[in-house]
Amino acid sequence: MPAYGEKRPRGIIPGAVFASVEPGISGSGMRGAADTGMATLSGRQPTFVPSPGGDRPARDGDKGVRAAKRVVADLFGDPLQRRFNVRYWDGTEELSADAAFTFAIERAGALRRMLLPPTELSLVEAYLYGDIDVTGDIEAAASLGDIAIRRIGSVAGIARVLRHVLALPSDEPPSARSEARVARRLRRFGRRHSARRDARAVRFHYDVGNEFYALWLDRQMVYSCAYFAPGESDLDAAQAAKLDLVCRKLRLGEGERFLDIGCGWGALVIHAARQYGVHATGITLSEQQAAYARARVAREGLEGRVTIQIRDYRTLGEMAKAESYDKIASVGMVEHVGEEKLDAYFAAVHRALMPGGLFLNHGIVRVAVANEHPVRDAVGSVLWQRNQFIRRYVFPDGRIIPASVVLASAERGGFEVRDVESLREHYASTLRHWVRGLEHNEARARALVGDVTYRVWRLYMAAAAYGFRTARIGVIQSLLAKPDSGGAVWVPRTRHDLYRD
Repeated sequence: MPAYGEKRPRGIIPGAVFASVEPGISGSGMRGAADTGMATLSGRQPTFVPSPGGDRPARDGDKGVRAAKRVVADLFGDPLQRRFNVRYWDGTEELSADAAFTFAIERAGALRRMLLPPTELSLVEAYLYGDIDVTGDIEAAASLGDIAIRRIGSVAGIARVLRHVLALPSDEPPSARSEARVARRLRRFGRRHSARRDARAVRFHYDVGNEFYALWLDRQMVYSCAYFAPGESDLDAAQAAKLDLVCRKLRLGEGERFLDIGCGWGALVIHAARQYGVHATGITLSEQQAAYARARVAREGLEGRVTIQIRDYRTLGEMAKAESYDKIASVGMVEHVGEEKLDAYFAAVHRALMPGGLFLNHGIVRVAVANEHPVRDAVGSVLWQRNQFIRRYVFPDGRIIPASVVLASAERGGFEVRDVESLREHYASTLRHWVRGLEHNEARARALVGDVTYRVWRLYMAAAAYGFRTARIGVIQSLLAKPDSGGAVWVPRTRHDLYRD
């Protein structure tokens, strides 16, 4: 799942908890209910109490705590304006009557480390390594970035905050950095989006472990946007519906050859073979995914109909007719191709597809925004060091691009665009299910991957849910056709067949 725009920096996933971080997704910012975090709630009085179990009694006169309160007020408004609680390291709390979450400052030097320097990475790492914490609704906490930007979006505002930040206390940083899974020195494996380097990046992301993903995915291990029917709230049912939607859009038929690019743990190829009678091939670069998918294929007795390969998309279509497929799908993979390789991606799929065949391309896209201050924003991007969270901790080299760029590349590759559908709201719902599943299995997740990796995924997915909900990023399914020499394609004139029971 996560490039920035307007007046705020934006990174590879949409809006992080304290910073805007974008898989190619966009920045923070909140609409609707979250915007009310700036509203003054008349009659509400802030409360200052020591937390139960605090190390020592609350001392409002403590110089460090007073300095921290000034910085928090600079960034997020005074306690009357907030819709969240703040807890300081000495046990003091500023409470809200209807708080969705608590922003906890765990150490005296936490805010200084978080804000000096004020980069995406320093803000995010304050959460990853336990300088700060968020309890409660972490998606709601994504509004903090927007609130801060609105409050200090001027030279005078920045100067005021800086003066107060410099008065903050300092202490020793946490020692959790040694636990982190960090992607380093990918340049050793070639240029960005070379086959060797892409393989390393994919394995870094997906080889966190099948058991970890199983804690929060659905029963079939589908790691992409689900499809929720009206009134449907069950993740298993919604993911099964998405698999079937892909098959119906491709009009899969008995005996056809079907390819799934980036097949993950094999759910789509197994569903297509079992329900539609196709001969299915799935390709992935993740050895752990391939091992899991092959075991499931064998368990379900589908070895004669489903094949799983560890393979790069660039090799598609190299064996002429032996390599041809009637229908092809790519679900949640195009985000990792890179804009510079998009034309090669669509060319490879076009080679592998039979004339008249269909290709369903499902991927996250960036919502383009007007750049009102290009010079200022360019300087801000350099200072902000955007995308560093995703590149270092989640998906090295991952980037999303606007839908217009994706579709234009498909057309350059010889495809005809037959249909495009946005599933943005569905992905927001999917991610909320994933976050709840991860939080529900917190103890097991921490035991499997450690505290830092648990926090990486909790932050990443909650921020992505926020980005989809606020239309900072989208996800589209594009049905593309490869007309034969006479211009014919295997698709009916209407969508009537898609909406049958």
